[in-house]
Amino acid sequence: MAALSGERTAVLVDPHPPWLEAVEQVFTKSGVTVAGRTVDFECAVALCQQLQPRILVAEPAGGGVACIREACARVPGLKAIALASADDPAQVQAAFAAGAAAYVVKTVHYDDVGVAVRQVFAPSLFMPGLVPGDGELVATGPDPALDVLTTREREILRLVAEGHSNNQLARMLWVTEQTVKFHLSNVYRKLDVSNRTEASRWAQVHGLLAEATALESVAAG
Repeated sequence: MAALSGERTAVLVDPHPPWLEAVEQVFTKSGVTVAGRTVDFECAVALCQQLQPRILVAEPAGGGVACIREACARVPGLKAIALASADDPAQVQAAFAAGAAAYVVKTVHYDDVGVAVRQVFAPSLFMPGLVPGDGELVATGPDPALDVLTTREREILRLVAEGHSNNQLARMLWVTEQTVKFHLSNVYRKLDVSNRTEASRWAQVHGLLAEATALESVAAG
């Protein structure tokens, strides 16, 4: 049966069944009913056509991007969330180009996935910071808005957007976890965001990941 207008329903697709179970629990806590779940991308498209959910959650790797593109084309108003194993810039671009409204890395806390679910209904929070060029979508450069952050805050924000935990950040930067939390609280305040998911999306939208990729390319050259 097709979902009723306004009903909060979702279809989940991921090659790994444990993830499907975990994500379903998060969605249930967020007030979203999982209408169907599958490990097969083609089946997910069929489920979306049959059930007409409001949300599709798909692992973008291994055919997930094509699944998002096809499902969004066939189900008007469908909101797609790419729940990815890695924060690969090319994959981020491909997912948004396919129609994803949000890109979330699996290393975030489960609660942050719930935040993404709630916020996906407010598209302005998840605009993908991409511009057309030569027939493809390419990342924009760093935004002047980044100037509100210190060098350390930008570094921490970038690492958070890449999916690192506070404990990992503390070890990577040779500081205490409390210091990481202090810097993050300043980042949240300056950017007017309330959690890691919003901060990560802000970093992607404003070109911080693109900036980091460019610097890494220069260093490698």
